[in-house]
Amino acid sequence: MSKQLNRRIFLRGLGGAALAAPFLSSVWERTAKADTSSAGKTLIVMFTHYGCVTNNWFPAKTQGELTAADLTPTSLAALAPYAKKLLMPRGIRTMNEWTANMTRGQGNDSHTQIVGSFFTCQPVTPNSNDPFSFDQATKFNAKPVGPSLDHVMAKQLSPQGTPLLLNTAGQNDNAQSAISYSAAETVYRGLNASQAFSSLTGLFQSGEPMNPDTYAAIRGQSVLDLVKDDLQTLERFDMSRADKQKLEAWKELLSSTGTVVASAQCNEALGAMLGATAANASKAAGGGFGTDVLTTKVSGDLDGADVYSAIAALAAACNANPVIFMKYPGNYNFKGLDITMESHSLSHRLDNAGMSGSCLPNAIEMLLKVDAYYAQKFANLVKMLDSIPQGNGTTVLDNCAAIWFNEMSDGNAHNLNNAPIIQAGSAGGYFKTGQIINVDPGSTPTNGNSMSQCANGTGQVNGINQGTGTDPKIGNAPVNKYFCNIMNAMGVKAGADGFPAEGGSAEVTHFGYSDKTEEFIGGKGKVAAKIHNPGGFTELKA
Repeated sequence: MSKQLNRRIFLRGLGGAALAAPFLSSVWERTAKADTSSAGKTLIVMFTHYGCVTNNWFPAKTQGELTAADLTPTSLAALAPYAKKLLMPRGIRTMNEWTANMTRGQGNDSHTQIVGSFFTCQPVTPNSNDPFSFDQATKFNAKPVGPSLDHVMAKQLSPQGTPLLLNTAGQNDNAQSAISYSAAETVYRGLNASQAFSSLTGLFQSGEPMNPDTYAAIRGQSVLDLVKDDLQTLERFDMSRADKQKLEAWKELLSSTGTVVASAQCNEALGAMLGATAANASKAAGGGFGTDVLTTKVSGDLDGADVYSAIAALAAACNANPVIFMKYPGNYNFKGLDITMESHSLSHRLDNAGMSGSCLPNAIEMLLKVDAYYAQKFANLVKMLDSIPQGNGTTVLDNCAAIWFNEMSDGNAHNLNNAPIIQAGSAGGYFKTGQIINVDPGSTPTNGNSMSQCANGTGQVNGINQGTGTDPKIGNAPVNKYFCNIMNAMGVKAGADGFPAEGGSAEVTHFGYSDKTEEFIGGKGKVAAKIHNPGGFTELKA
């Protein structure tokens, strides 16, 4: 949208639609079932690999109000200023855990099957029942048998039916690290910073003044108010009772959807304020595997990773795409953090990607640095979103659900229960905020056992026995339910069976192949898998 949105163009666009649409018969039919509660909402997912040091990541508190004091002693200290706008769901398990004896998932690979199933909640294929096999087809190339959450949502919500996927280090993901699948076994390639920024520049122009209508929209004046005079003129016309009903229905629909014209804020000045500029995007996209573009400063305090966050925030403010995924790389060496080992081997606390051996000196210290770095990057994203006013005293963050997901809980144990998840924003009031909420009624959350091996930098580490993980009896509420919450918050609809479906009108209650990780053993069709506990987590809803 042009930065200069003069009244003639405004009326011909949104305002003109307000006048003309009531006389289109399809509009009257749609108003009866239209769900306008999701207008202007954005899902932004930040995904990182290889888990965390759970003992230091989670606050000591496991339920109740989340305060800055709860976060300050943890790896999430950078998020303390935003405690009131955060939600920490505790007790969640993601699907298809790798174990040495295949008790909780397939036997392909401790990363391939986990990332493949993370957002699809589907098994991967081809299947292997040998957890220690190095067969190329299964260990490194098995892919999920269904699409991922971002594509399921984007088909209903996004302009081109596709999500905005930002790959922060410009890596071409293989099956061991890919999280986005447009269809069964079909990896979706994301964009680097330059490509993503270029896709947004068509939404604004530089060097033009902001006209009064655009300014009023940014200040929170509704579209209905801006075209009030024109509507009143139209209402004075002699028209049938049916047409009057159509006009009233459309006014009501417009009133509920048009409080703020989000794209009215979409201009070059906003991009510059955030750090989303062509020059910064070019620098952030200039790395790749083997270079530390993420921690390299590109402008002032912004590093390469922050530029991707700025682009995500700008895309949200521009209403360019309501489904944005921002993926950090696997197998990465954070040289800017004075870390001497690439992140995969480091998560194993070794100088290689093996499952056992002598502890890498200072492994825990380096892992804590990575955790704190990711937390700072998420905090910077939250700050950007919260800095953009959206009218009526709200910010872009208030209409977002920005969520940091981690591939696993403890990176050495590769366990998927007790998942570290932190959310910012209420998605327009759908979610509670300022809370830590345990959604697993069968257990009390713990902070896990990440410090039980290599804590002093010496000794032996054993990833096979999962000793650094969390007791598998704790934290097993299925992530499928949280995904249902997310989809319902954003306005995704389901068919009669509760699964997301284009053209559906029901609430989403089902997602994925199964909500029990044990039913992934053997791959699809091995057992009569199903969703055992449908619906979202009511505890998370405001």
